[in-house]
Amino acid sequence: MAARRPHTTRSATSEPSTTVTFTDLGVPAVLATALSAAGITEPFPIQAATLPDTLAGRDVLGRGRTGSGKTYAFAIPVLARLAASPSARRPGRPRALILAPTRELANQIDEAIAPLAKALSLRTLTVFGGVSPNPQISGLRAGVDILVACPGRLVDHLRAGRVQLDAVEITVLDEADHMADLGFLPVVRQLLDRTPRSGQRLLFSATLDAGVDVLVRRFLDNPVTHSVDSSLSPVAAMSHHVLHVSHDDRLSVLVDLTAAPGRTLVFTRTKRGAKTLARRLVAAGVPAVELHGDLAQPARSRNLLAFSTGSARTLVATDIAARGIHVDDVALVIHADPPVEHKAYLHRSGRTARAGASGTVVTLMTDSQVGDVRQLARRAGISPTTTRLRPGHPLLAQLAPGQRSFVAPPAGGRTSTTGTAPHAESRSHQHARRLAPDPHRGARRHRGGQAPNRDGHPAVAAAPARYAGAAAFSARSHAGTRRGGR
Repeated sequence: MAARRPHTTRSATSEPSTTVTFTDLGVPAVLATALSAAGITEPFPIQAATLPDTLAGRDVLGRGRTGSGKTYAFAIPVLARLAASPSARRPGRPRALILAPTRELANQIDEAIAPLAKALSLRTLTVFGGVSPNPQISGLRAGVDILVACPGRLVDHLRAGRVQLDAVEITVLDEADHMADLGFLPVVRQLLDRTPRSGQRLLFSATLDAGVDVLVRRFLDNPVTHSVDSSLSPVAAMSHHVLHVSHDDRLSVLVDLTAAPGRTLVFTRTKRGAKTLARRLVAAGVPAVELHGDLAQPARSRNLLAFSTGSARTLVATDIAARGIHVDDVALVIHADPPVEHKAYLHRSGRTARAGASGTVVTLMTDSQVGDVRQLARRAGISPTTTRLRPGHPLLAQLAPGQRSFVAPPAGGRTSTTGTAPHAESRSHQHARRLAPDPHRGARRHRGGQAPNRDGHPAVAAAPARYAGAAAFSARSHAGTRRGGR
């Protein structure tokens, strides 16, 4: 395919408007009514900036971080275009395509769009790997208006002849920079080559790396670029802290912070690290679940549900797994392992301070990491407050305020119980250990009841539905081999 015309840029304010409504921006009345019924009454800056162009049929490049409101920035023009289009729904030929890098993000996009689509008599379908393809095949055969898909599984359906993309009128690429990080761009190019050149294309990305820029130049026709990311960006609304701790104190500090009320998202560099830390937090009495590429899809969904509903207050995740997470009210993000790249820091930290709210970001740093963390902060453009501390330091109560509470992991199938421990004690996890039974005894009981997965290993110790994630990882287990992002 020949290169498309170069894009142009329009300036856009990032200040929220107190006067502009969705109707003022050109949103059809029936869709504006559906938005209002869903509790969405005022546009976020990226929506106010992009909607006049997207509703006019222009190709748009939207640059905004996680939590900026970009899902509805592309959902609204997709819905408006299809509602006004005379084309009919046909089996295996979606009229709109939304590509997302991870299954969690694909699900969350569909959850946002589906109620609005129903109000407009439009049908949606989500397609991703890690689950049986049969319900997806049935949905495609029945006909779908809006297909929300991860690239890998969509290519599988395409090659099997179950879906064609020649009827797609509007295509959206969400978190294109994440797709580049995961190596999906060759597959994305294959998919875009199958869509009509005359169709409208919207691309949303936090950054414009080389791979993403190639997509823009090849597939977007004279796009308008909107960048809404200034004083109200999540980074500016965050409180950044670096806690200089000894290696031996690291777990005690983590237990103290995660035992506080509210949702906490903890990041590790590796899948093994996420699994191990989640298990140790649970053994200390903190309701925690894990999210990483070794978890099978049912376990991932169950753990994310436990975190989003609050039955598990802490989610321990890797970078790749968490990039698709869109959970509101995350008050605290902890970098248990400082990331290597500043982009990873920004993406991780973007899980808090969403939609203009404030948030706290904590990075744990040991002596050997001082130089790396200083360079990381410099490249990320932040000036964190650095404090050397031990467990029980008063700053911990300021960063994560509230009474520390712990749960005892269930033994013999009994539901966990909750106890409390005052924050003033110097080592919170010692109180948790007194409240919780021996985790290894609980592990043996759990392990005996696990069914093997398709690889013949014991199933991953994910948040059991019965316990809603309260003590998911006190058991030893072997992880499956399925990766996320399909």
